[in-house]
Order: sequence, then structure tokens, then C-alpha cells
Amino acid sequence: MKHLHIFLAFFRVGILGYGGGPSSIPLVHKEVVDKYKWMDTDEFGDVLALGNALPGPIATKMAGYIGYRVGGILGMVNALIATMLPTIILMILLLTVLNSYKDQPWVKGMATAVVPVVMVMLATLTWDFVKKSGTSQLGWIWASVMIAVGVVLLYFLNIHPAIIILILLVAALVKKDSISEKKENQAS
Repeated sequence: MKHLHIFLAFFRVGILGYGGGPSSIPLVHKEVVDKYKWMDTDEFGDVLALGNALPGPIATKMAGYIGYRVGGILGMVNALIATMLPTIILMILLLTVLNSYKDQPWVKGMATAVVPVVMVMLATLTWDFVKKSGTSQLGWIWASVMIAVGVVLLYFLNIHPAIIILILLVAALVKKDSISEKKENQAS
């Protein structure tokens, strides 16, 4: 039953994740955290951050890791197949059909309408992470500082997102260690 759930969860992500990796992340979150509760939001955030820092498509990296964590090697293979199978089938079918109708206004409208849908999905997931980070041990001040630093580094200094993720992870670890040290000193 566990492997069936792995397959169904990642098949839904694969079939509904129109727009690539960014649009599939909220779907993976919904399946993994909300529906099956294989991990909590913090763990999911860690997997997402590390997955973004590694090369390759995020959906398959997350599927592989989560599948392995839930169901071992067979779970990993299962999740990867479930993630990729819909894309392979739909690419062949849709590109054949869309290529026949590529000059039609409804095809151009459909492609244009996807962008705001993906933006809303990403904004929702981002807001969930902002709320979660503000109420974590880091607190609102450090969460706000990290968000602001991330925006400046990404948009104004054009630093690669993987480097920013690494910097913010190190900053979070340093801050977390200093919080732990303060608690230990207060307990002594």
C-alpha cells in the first residue's frame, strides 16, 4: 500500500505540475506534507533548499529523495517513474496536437494563462514558508533579515540562487547554534 501511495502522490504531481519544477513544488508539498504526512514543513523546506542547490530538475530530485526515504530503493524508483511518466506521455501527445494548432488563438491564450496560475501557486507556498520561518526559532527579525538579504543578493547583485541558499543555510545554522548556546548557558 505504501508503494501505491508513493506512486499516486508523485503521479498526481507529474500530471498536474504544468509549468515545470516551480509549479510542481507546491503540489509535492501538498502530497508529502499535507496528505500523506511523510515529513513536516521544516523537513520539506530543507529538502527543497538542498534540491535547489543541486544540479538537475527539482521535481525528480525531490521525488527520488522522498521516495527513497519513504520506501527505500523501490520507493525511489517508483516515485521517479511516477513523476516522469506523465510528462513523457503528455509531451508526446500534447506537442503533436499543439503543433497542429499552434497558430490558433486558444493555444496562445492557454500558454499565456499558465503564467499567473504558476505565480499564485508559488506565492502561496512562499507565504507558507515565510509564516513558518517567522514562528520558528529564528524569529521574525532573523527571518526578515534573511529574506531581505536573499532578495538583494538575487535581484540586485545577480548571485546564483544555489549560492544564496548555501549562505542562508549557513546563517540559519550559525544563528541556531547561538540560540542553543544561549539556552545551555541559561540552564547552567
